[in-house]
Amino acid sequence: MFKRIVNDSRSLGVLLLFCTILSLTLTNISGAGAYYSGFWKTEIPFFKLLHLPHTITHFINDTLMTIFFFHVAIDIKRETTVGELSTPKRMMLPTVSALFGVVFPILIFMLISGRTIYASGWAIPTATDIAFTLGIVSLLGKAVSRSIKVFLTALAIIDDLCAIVIIALFYGSGFQPEWLLLALLLAVLIFFVNRFLHNRSGSLIMMMLGVVMWYCMFQSGVHASIAGVIIAFLLPANKMASFETKLNIPVNFFVIPIFALANTSIVISPASLSGLGSPLATGIILGLFLGKPVGITLAVFLMIKLRLAELGKIRWSQLIGVGILAGIGFTMSIFVSNLAFPGNELYSDIAKLSVLIASGLAMTVGFIWLKTFAKGSPSPRATAP
Repeated sequence: MFKRIVNDSRSLGVLLLFCTILSLTLTNISGAGAYYSGFWKTEIPFFKLLHLPHTITHFINDTLMTIFFFHVAIDIKRETTVGELSTPKRMMLPTVSALFGVVFPILIFMLISGRTIYASGWAIPTATDIAFTLGIVSLLGKAVSRSIKVFLTALAIIDDLCAIVIIALFYGSGFQPEWLLLALLLAVLIFFVNRFLHNRSGSLIMMMLGVVMWYCMFQSGVHASIAGVIIAFLLPANKMASFETKLNIPVNFFVIPIFALANTSIVISPASLSGLGSPLATGIILGLFLGKPVGITLAVFLMIKLRLAELGKIRWSQLIGVGILAGIGFTMSIFVSNLAFPGNELYSDIAKLSVLIASGLAMTVGFIWLKTFAKGSPSPRATAP
């Protein structure tokens, strides 16, 4: 029974939604909510002295999620080498789609809020939350093809990489290039270890170097989870299946659920509710719920028409549904909300509630769309120029 539940792809989606609802409920219970929220802000002894993520939430986001990024990036690498994204045209499709899916929400937000006191929140509606998006897709089971899942995973990874770059360039605090250089040098060492040591000791050395690389990435000011992506891309083909199998259960049933619990502990106050009619809220909600699907769909349409990419087995009906689901912002958008309005808790709360509303709409509409129209007519395949 346990094995069947673990192997059912829908289990992750159900667990993810349950954790989100539970966390929001506990946070907003009078009295108990303060203890629940305070738990995630608890400092871990001695971590601050060691210049490590020193609260429970920071540890989850900067450390455990690195493992998640590593796990997902292995799947991306496999698909780009021998799978659905193994040709340049097919790889180009999610890349350009992700870029359009970042730019269009920014344009919508700036049109609405660009000349207001909320302008610094322009990057809030840009990110797609990988964990929640893939969790919703898992609920659909066989209604969504493997091709669309691979496309969505690749798009979400590239999308989050764009968000990390935006944070580093525009919302960074104390970028340290010497630490980043050291992290890159360690990546080179990992490359040579993987190339010349193919036994178990090679894997052990790689993991040890990976931990040091993560620390350097964390100290550099760049989001530490990017280290997981780099290490996965450096992983040799003959080791990918082993790592992916070993990480399936820990990532899906520990890392992602605890990540959801920690990052959806949001206080819903009367003041923040009254701000949902502001340009800030409107810009975020429309940016995520409309900007994402419009940008992604337009990117694919233009690339197919210009014969720059091919859609393969993905259907237009599924593609539109994926664009809608990409509007699930959640964690990264909430994180940017804190960075965009430092010291202004009211604006930050309004932004977070707007992200929840937009993400809820994207979840609901995207799920219904894919469930209803997933079996539409296939899209025409572009031919080589």
